[in-house]
Amino acid sequence: ADNALLNLALALHRRHCAAPLPPRKCVQHLQCAAADSRMQQQLRRSASRTGTPHAAVETRPATLILDERLIVEEPELVLRSLHMRRAADEQLAAVSRIGELTKERAVLVEKGNAARAQRKALSPKIGRLMKNGETGAADELKAEVATAAAIASAADEQMEAIEAERKGLFDTLPNLLDPRTPDGADEEANIEVSSWGCDGELPSGREWHDDVASALGGLDMEAAAKLSGSRFAVLKGSLARLERALISFFVDTHTTKHGYTEVMVPYLVGRDALEGTGQLPKFEEDLFRLDAPLNGRQGFLIPTAEVPLTNLHAGEIIDEPTLPIAYCAFTPCFRAEAGSHGKDTRGLFRQHQFHKVELVRICTPEQSDAEHHAVVQHAETCLQLLKLPYRKMRLCSGDIGFSAMHCYDLEVWLPGQGRFREISSVSNCGSFQARRMSLRYRPAQEGAGKPPKPVFCHTINGSGLAVGRTLVAILENYQSDDGTIEVPEVLQPYMGGLKRILPEP
Repeated sequence: ADNALLNLALALHRRHCAAPLPPRKCVQHLQCAAADSRMQQQLRRSASRTGTPHAAVETRPATLILDERLIVEEPELVLRSLHMRRAADEQLAAVSRIGELTKERAVLVEKGNAARAQRKALSPKIGRLMKNGETGAADELKAEVATAAAIASAADEQMEAIEAERKGLFDTLPNLLDPRTPDGADEEANIEVSSWGCDGELPSGREWHDDVASALGGLDMEAAAKLSGSRFAVLKGSLARLERALISFFVDTHTTKHGYTEVMVPYLVGRDALEGTGQLPKFEEDLFRLDAPLNGRQGFLIPTAEVPLTNLHAGEIIDEPTLPIAYCAFTPCFRAEAGSHGKDTRGLFRQHQFHKVELVRICTPEQSDAEHHAVVQHAETCLQLLKLPYRKMRLCSGDIGFSAMHCYDLEVWLPGQGRFREISSVSNCGSFQARRMSLRYRPAQEGAGKPPKPVFCHTINGSGLAVGRTLVAILENYQSDDGTIEVPEVLQPYMGGLKRILPEP
């Protein structure tokens, strides 16, 4: 095993085991880290040798909690994850600076405590001296108490400044990566895990979604530009009804077949909610911020229902028997996406406003991996029922999201573009978001004794599905030579029995 592997195994041992020697649990930590390392090496060698993607072997490694303690005790682990993410120099420098600040804080804590102890010890003596008429000696002790109080107060002020700087730096650090996340710079290094409906030659050479939709009279980009500027769309007639049908179909499928609770949430949230899920502070330029206060707080339009759904239990301690919790919500989503101006914005792609059905699950660390794969399967079910060809990709370290430790993308085939495009991204965030929003659960008590201490939950989120992207996929996969669109069979009941979309009169 290389040094990184040994460091990972030792860190897992220190964080999860009390025994000084490696019992079976610690051996599992080493075996798990070794298995994941070997798996990724084999995958890279195989992909390099054959030029074809291979499905990754599923394992379930233990996960670390990214906190100040880990940064101080195991900075090399954090730096390794950051290097894999191709992190900026500022983020790499933040790790050592957090370590320095934590040590400075420890010195100040000791200094402040010593001063408070001195003040506490001297204060009773002053009264006795005054009672005995020894005012001179009492005045000297008063001066010493005042000095100790000033030292304690100064230490507290310095600690507040350190805490503010440390938190600011910590909030810029992304989640630690799951060992199964392959190393790679961008989407080209993502690994295909599986595919569906892709046997044989996939159709190609068809009209782009915006051309066929405009020809049908169901898409009016000029009207949208007149109302709101670029990167908005107006849908009319049967295409507007088709989008509404998709929303109802997704929500019905997830609530009746997959066990989710449907939730209607606010579309405006405060800054704390976005900090909890990880959009802030790093991605503020991609959000729409309100100029007016939102009930005395800084407010934003939601970029995804993940934000309000995950924050429903922020600051709470949940009883373990109630987990996992599964929520489903349809919302519009609002994204400025300042860095994508002019990039891949044709038609309904990269809109400032779009519809999405979001899936969120809150669970224990032990449930986390199974819950993650369940959400992926639920999104896949929607694509399969719509009979849309797609592939499942495991995202590499350079393409994975800020809050995710392990992520799958579902990419649907678009015959007009002749390529696969993302239609769902399902992320396991581990304890990353839960720690930021103080979302914990209390493990069930076994036997007598003190109740177990609360533990951070794990959170999983994913699209089930992106409605606009699904509409694009239907327009390109279900179009006929005469320019009409066949309505997928599962959507026909939502369309009043309509089987084909014709040009608007």
